[in-house]
Amino acid sequence: MATSPFKFIQEVREETRKVTWPSRKETMITTAMVFVMVAITSVFFLLADQFIRIAVTFVLGIGN
Repeated sequence: MATSPFKFIQEVREETRKVTWPSRKETMITTAMVFVMVAITSVFFLLADQFIRIAVTFVLGIGN
């Protein structure tokens, strides 16, 4: 069933009115949490990568 562009835009506006938008405070807290989790994850993978590098170097007997 084809819908006219006008009807589509009208339906989009109706659906947009139903959305509960986060407050500025909620957005800032969520953004800060994302940055903290990215930092923690980055450190974890850095340490895991270094551990694996050391283990592989030791097992293969390469390097110093």
